[in-house]
Amino acid sequence: MTGSTTYAQTVFWIFAAISVIPAFMILIGKDIVRQAFWLLFSLVGFAGLYLCLGADFLGFTQVMVYIGGILILFLFGVMLTRKGDVPIRAERGWARAAPGAIAGILAGGALLWLVLSTPWKEVPRAADTTVGTIGGKVMSTFVLPFEVVSVLLLVALVGASYIARRKGGPQQ
Repeated sequence: MTGSTTYAQTVFWIFAAISVIPAFMILIGKDIVRQAFWLLFSLVGFAGLYLCLGADFLGFTQVMVYIGGILILFLFGVMLTRKGDVPIRAERGWARAAPGAIAGILAGGALLWLVLSTPWKEVPRAADTTVGTIGGKVMSTFVLPFEVVSVLLLVALVGASYIARRKGGPQQ
């Protein structure tokens, strides 16, 4: 590998920044809706990293399931249940930040030690896509668990809509 930065490395670092910078913005966000939108940007960055690594199925699943499903449901839940602008943190100060800073320094040190002590080898990988293989397994070998999960999700959706439509809320 030469000293020049390749296109793939540049794209990787762009997606890494798109993943990490919004994660820090989540920590300093003022309200939960802004934090949810920062989470959206962070999840997009991770989907891009998965695509850069050749895990196309995992990258598109990240977009469809986490961004298209869970995050949108989270935003709807927050927006439908909010009773005014409730701040996330009432107290600030070093007494609350010190344990997190210590844990972050310890975790960062452990990760740095792992990265520096691992003998990294670059292995050429095939350009095959994984979608066909995974789709074939889901529709042949694992069709029963796939259908069971589908029915379970349908029951959860019907139950959530029943609870949301009741007049007195979930306690009646």
